[in-house]
Amino acid sequence: MSKIIDVTDIDIFYISFDEPNMEENWADLKTKCPWAKRTHGVLGSDAAHKECAKNAETDRFISVDGDNIVDPQFFDQVIDFRQADVKLETSVISWCGKNSINGLIYGNGGLKCWPVQYVLDMKTHEAAVDERSKVDFCWDLNYIQMNDAYSLVMNNDTPYQAYRAGFREGVKMSLDRGLKVDPDNFEALIHNKNFHRLLTWCNIGRDVTNGLWAMYGARLGCYLTNLDSTFNFVNVRDFEWHTKYFNEEIMPKFEGEDEYCIKSKYHWNYEKLLKETLYLGDQLRKKLNIPVAELDAEGSKFFKKVYWNPPRMGNLVTEKDSEGRITY
Repeated sequence: MSKIIDVTDIDIFYISFDEPNMEENWADLKTKCPWAKRTHGVLGSDAAHKECAKNAETDRFISVDGDNIVDPQFFDQVIDFRQADVKLETSVISWCGKNSINGLIYGNGGLKCWPVQYVLDMKTHEAAVDERSKVDFCWDLNYIQMNDAYSLVMNNDTPYQAYRAGFREGVKMSLDRGLKVDPDNFEALIHNKNFHRLLTWCNIGRDVTNGLWAMYGARLGCYLTNLDSTFNFVNVRDFEWHTKYFNEEIMPKFEGEDEYCIKSKYHWNYEKLLKETLYLGDQLRKKLNIPVAELDAEGSKFFKKVYWNPPRMGNLVTEKDSEGRITY
């Protein structure tokens, strides 16, 4: 496997499932990367990536999630690993993505470069054997973290899309290496960067369309994972479960219309959603000692204006070298 990687020499796969903006994003990608391939509707994150690996014609492939808009500068990337002590055959190269809801810049939703054989052999998510690999890739795989962000993660097109994005991160950022922690000592047991990301998901977003849905989802995911013994956090990997749960358990709580929702083309009541979001914030403050701050739209805008993304300790740093616990 070559230690010089030119992204234009590698198969690029667009992975879509049910993203409301997937066709627009796919059309955008094809204008920038005419050789891009697509997999669509494959259920399960492990299976979707294996589908890419099975159809790859190069020894690595790059994945682009269905909610991503890729920066054209990405296709200028040539990475030289000849002086780096890394095993490319068993390493995933990870670039950051910038989140459209809260401005966070980290690996969630970002572009990834995968070794084909490693993907074919891995067992994560729905195929996981190890408990730590049931809800994410990162605990079982070796990530080479790149500092640059080359995509915009657009996951607030609909209430459901924003809610699910927040809920998934609310669950995953509440775990330590994929496992639950003692809620009585929550902050001390969650990696510092993940804790800060959790706070951002729970607090920031009221300035964008459907941002409150993302905040509600993040707070609910954190609450259920840590404070509801009947909740199975592994459900976070299952998009069919998400859809059923949202339609049957979540949306009925917020039936109704108001001026805000009519303008946004969806039928739900903003005030009901805000009230429930505030309630969850109060519960997280009282029971997990999480500093949830009830920022309005201007507060969210201010945060994004001053937010500085901490570097990943320099390019070509592996996740294990950066303390081994940071979600990719």
